Amino acid sequence: LALSMPEVSEDGLTYTIRIKQGVEFTDNPAFPDGKGRELTADDFVYSLKRHFDKHNRSQGAWLWQGRIVGLDEWKTEGSDYASEVEGLRALDRYSIQIKLKKPYPQLTHTLAQGYSAIVPREAVEYYGREFSVRPVGSGPFRLSLIDSVKAVLLPNPKFRQEPIDLAAEGYDEAVHGKYNIKQIEGKSPPLLDRLEVHFIKESLSRWNSFTKDDEIEFSGIPKELTDEVLAQKQPEILLKADYAARYHMANMIESGFVHSDFNMRDPEIGYNPDPERNQMNKALRCAIRFAYNWEERNRTMYTDLGVIFPGIIPPVTPEFDPQGSTASLEHNPQKGKDLLEQAGWTAEKLPVIDYGGVASVTTRQMFEQFRGWMSKIGYPKDKITFNSFATFGDFNKAVKQAKIKFVGMGWGLDYPDAENTLQLFYGPNGSPGSNNANFDNPEYNELYRKTAVMQPSAERTRLYRRMNDIVLDECVTISGLSRRRIMLWHKSVVSFPDRQIVGGFHFKYVDKLDD
Repeated sequence: LALSMPEVSEDGLTYTIRIKQGVEFTDNPAFPDGKGRELTADDFVYSLKRHFDKHNRSQGAWLWQGRIVGLDEWKTEGSDYASEVEGLRALDRYSIQIKLKKPYPQLTHTLAQGYSAIVPREAVEYYGREFSVRPVGSGPFRLSLIDSVKAVLLPNPKFRQEPIDLAAEGYDEAVHGKYNIKQIEGKSPPLLDRLEVHFIKESLSRWNSFTKDDEIEFSGIPKELTDEVLAQKQPEILLKADYAARYHMANMIESGFVHSDFNMRDPEIGYNPDPERNQMNKALRCAIRFAYNWEERNRTMYTDLGVIFPGIIPPVTPEFDPQGSTASLEHNPQKGKDLLEQAGWTAEKLPVIDYGGVASVTTRQMFEQFRGWMSKIGYPKDKITFNSFATFGDFNKAVKQAKIKFVGMGWGLDYPDAENTLQLFYGPNGSPGSNNANFDNPEYNELYRKTAVMQPSAERTRLYRRMNDIVLDECVTISGLSRRRIMLWHKSVVSFPDRQIVGGFHFKYVDKLDD
């Protein structure tokens, strides 16, 4: 919706954004006579304010909390939409100004996320709680139907006519040339008369529908069928000939990682007021890390397609250190056993570790594998328990209440900056915030505050890597592995489903081959 990238003041505190004129919301009963009106700068201000409305339970407020002048105070004072926020203003019908309390280099990234979607106040108030299933926007499609089975998107006839410029969209012949994408050059979205998204939970059911060749047209590969579908995994992923003849494939390392954190708020395994016990707890965490076998986890749970790396800066980020030490990934049960003995741990003294997770076959398998590893360092099996939850929501609630000793989690990057993963271990972000480990280290916290206002640079990268080392030195997390995403789609479809960053929406550009 922006005409160009934001204009940023020299001190990095004021952003001015000019938006396109003539953009209209889709027609909807929420508007007078059902006719959608023009989207303006006031809608941008309203949409960000919604995250700080005390009556809402926003999951996106963390992006701007404590950063925009007057916005937190606006919430404290009652969330009156008639009250102006100094740091969030419409300068005129098509100009927005954001004033920051301190530099926030990631601000522009946050404005590309779904949390920043611009919505009309009329529709929010008209639909109330149903707005989540009756959205009104200004994009190329409008939601026609959504239920537990599927969503149906139909073209927005009022969508602005903007011919596709492939060069501007990052087209690379070497990467994208084989996907027939050149066909959409110069066309104006939406390109389809109808787009359906089917919610098929089971991967095998999804695969069966995909391979019928007359139902769904996008799919991943079920874990159970990886060896059947792939001809080669290393050094390059290749489909077997019969699948390669029928489908396009793209693969990439996920922008994120899986990791397991110790709950440092639990005195039995984390911080303890007794200095001697505190050191024993650190030795315990490090011993458990020696027990962990990433190679086996990758082979059994990720079909040998994961990328194993040390720490909390994943490989896709520019700050990742390919030359960094891999000592934290060492699988050495004997070292773990020796470390426990040296620290004074005995089978009787060792605390019970509850391994939390959603009740499923896969989670149970991961638990049993972990318990097997732990037995090799002398940990009694009856002291490794499975704390299962019916839903991820229930599990996440327990995590946010710091009730679980050992938490296995995945994190997908919201934007391409390692700050997005480093904030997972920043002390003030402890539960119920994003810091599930409840790690609270003075040096780390100070470095986070310092780098949070720095623009990308060699110095910032150096400090990021120091923060990574601090987390590893304290044995706070067992990390990590980035999964490889493999996507297949029918050759009659023109697409490139890039899922590098949370969202990864590509619907705007999906087309069918010309007859």
